[in-house]
Amino acid sequence: MALEKRIAKIFKLEGESWMRHTNPWSIWTRFATLPFIILAVWSRVWIGWYCLIPIAILIVWIILNPTLFNKPKSIDNWGAEAVLGERCWAERKTFPVPKHHSTPVLILTILQTIGGIILIIGLWKLEINLTIMGSITAYMAKMWFLDRMVWIFREMKTNAQQSI
Repeated sequence: MALEKRIAKIFKLEGESWMRHTNPWSIWTRFATLPFIILAVWSRVWIGWYCLIPIAILIVWIILNPTLFNKPKSIDNWGAEAVLGERCWAERKTFPVPKHHSTPVLILTILQTIGGIILIIGLWKLEINLTIMGSITAYMAKMWFLDRMVWIFREMKTNAQQSI
């Protein structure tokens, strides 16, 4: 099973849940969570171990978020197409994605990981510059990754329509 498929399973993204996650409220409230996680981790300086309370709440939010919102009336928007592209990517063993997407997705995943590692180091050391650099790198790579997912979705949708 692909890593993406295992991650989707953790977030209960199977079948109809993917459509619920295309709701703009789901997409953007989840995407906006990183600054709150950073603040919660950084708050250990001020509130000590009590920082684990907001951290736990945010982790639960991230896990439950994709299934909390109703299926949207329309999926004709960038965010919904990004989610559906992620679904295509997660299921690429069953429904092959054009090969020219593999290398860019790998590079963007590596960039997200590097940004995440820098962010974690910054939070660990309480180094604001590393924290900011890591979060910007992770966010920019994630946005570019999501844009690639939109491209994948649109290309696969066009290919499916042409084969009918």
